[in-house]
Parts: sequence; structure tokens; C-alpha cells
Amino acid sequence: QVQLVESGGGSVEVGGSLRLSCVASGDTQARACMAWFRQAPGKEREGVGVIDSGDFAYTTDSVKGRFTISRDIGKNTSYLQMSNLNPEDTGMYYCATYGGKMDCSSGYCYRACSLIRQEYTYWGQGTQVTVSS
Repeated sequence: QVQLVESGGGSVEVGGSLRLSCVASGDTQARACMAWFRQAPGKEREGVGVIDSGDFAYTTDSVKGRFTISRDIGKNTSYLQMSNLNPEDTGMYYCATYGGKMDCSSGYCYRACSLIRQEYTYWGQGTQVTVSS
């Protein structure tokens, strides 16, 4: 079992910044991939970015250059640093995790992470981000 608790959401003006945190506990292998998703009112939940156990991070085009994902293994925490926020970034932000899929195709084995919502097993309760103009 894995538990995730997000924090750091709030209300900011256009151009502002926020840092979201997600503290994880429980089965370490089950949380090799740590991701952030968001859901705006009336829209489907979408992936924002993911970081794997080797600290390789990927963010989607909609936030690339503005959002950064990182993790502190020792603190069992992942972070989503958001800058230059705009009203389209408003929504509930969720962290999520799953164990990834073992990939040995390159000659060494690692746990590959996707940003496919359905593959994520554990979810936090969400933290609201509101950006006003």
C-alpha cells in the first residue's frame, strides 16, 4: 500500500509561482514513478509530468519550460515547481504513483514510467491551484 499527501496549492495572480509537494509512504517499489496530473473544471484529468527513480523527468508540452518536477528520495517527497502561471493552469493537482514497467531493451534494466492515467495505482487527494488575471 502507498499513501500520498499533496500540499502547496493556493491562489496566485498571472505570472506567479507555486511549489507543490507530495509526500509518499508505503511500498517503495510500488512508487518508482511519481507523476503529477491536473484536472480543470469540466475537463478530463491530464498528465503534467513524471519523474522516475533515476531522476529522469518529463513534462508535457503545455507546461514545458514553466514547470519542473523533482524528487527528494530521502524525504520521500516529489515536487512540482510551477512558474509563470496563467489562468489555464487552474485546477486540482494530483500526485500519483505506480511501479513502472521493467525495460531491459537497452542492455540495462530500469523501470520505465508513462504518463498514462490508467496505469497509476495510487493517488493523493489533490490540492487546488487557482490562477487569476
